[in-house]
Amino acid sequence: MVKQIKLGRTDLYVCPIGLGTNAVGGHNLFPNLNEEVGKDLVRTALDHGINFLDTAFFYGPKRSEELISEVIKERGNRTELVIATKGSHKFVEGGVVNDNSPAYLKQSVEDSLKRLQTDYIDLYYIHYPDNETPKAEAVGALKELKDQGKIRAIGVSNFSLEQLKEANQDGYVDVFQGKYNLLEREAEKELLPYTAANNISFIPYFPLASGLLTGKYTKDMKIDDSLAKKPHFQGEAFVRNLEKVEQLRAIAEAKETEIANVILAWYLTRESIDALIPGAKRADQVLSNLRTLDVLLTEDEINEIDRVFR
Repeated sequence: MVKQIKLGRTDLYVCPIGLGTNAVGGHNLFPNLNEEVGKDLVRTALDHGINFLDTAFFYGPKRSEELISEVIKERGNRTELVIATKGSHKFVEGGVVNDNSPAYLKQSVEDSLKRLQTDYIDLYYIHYPDNETPKAEAVGALKELKDQGKIRAIGVSNFSLEQLKEANQDGYVDVFQGKYNLLEREAEKELLPYTAANNISFIPYFPLASGLLTGKYTKDMKIDDSLAKKPHFQGEAFVRNLEKVEQLRAIAEAKETEIANVILAWYLTRESIDALIPGAKRADQVLSNLRTLDVLLTEDEINEIDRVFR
């Protein structure tokens, strides 16, 4: 039985390693996705004790939620699962905008409930802020839905510190999701201290920096075009980042594990980071991520990893 932890001040108990499902039906994000492979990722996760699935309206769009609901229906064990989804994107003529208006968020929750074929969502996030809606008003709409039992916990994602403070002025925000990894540590300055002080669970996305922190890259490897545009994968920065990752190989080998597992285990030592949602495109990656739970870092190792990426 995989040990579960409580997300912040919610009553949600999750495996600390969840599954980010943007590659399950996320056809608008990844070319040539096979939906049956995506469903197998979810099945593998559930078969091995992962009970925390992170999806969104935008993944597909809509398709990720639909595929997850198909797998859950096969199994019939909804109560054991913690399903997180997100909304704010609105397709309009000429593109996509974000809408945090109470009416749009309430409709988005109803639509997600239908796609997920469930009568409650465990954790619902405002995916991105808009420029118009007062943040406390947007969160207030989700609080109404929480009081009605349609959602169990309220999250916001991609908010600045100021937006998060405004959103949380009544103390209703339970979970914050934002970018944080060992190469992008800006959240340590203010966001992580704020979430820790306010008992808000911080769930980082891109924890492995698009694979750069896994130890699988070498400086001579051909980087695919979508990654080659990212600053961490360019020129001297890429070489320096690889050297840092390589410094963790000794710790990983001593623990008979992968560098990725060492790094994921390090995040779980940070205050207010209760759980992680690494993505996967293959079932073996899901199982590899889970091996993080076997990694126990010493205080010296925690400090060493901090120093290497400081």
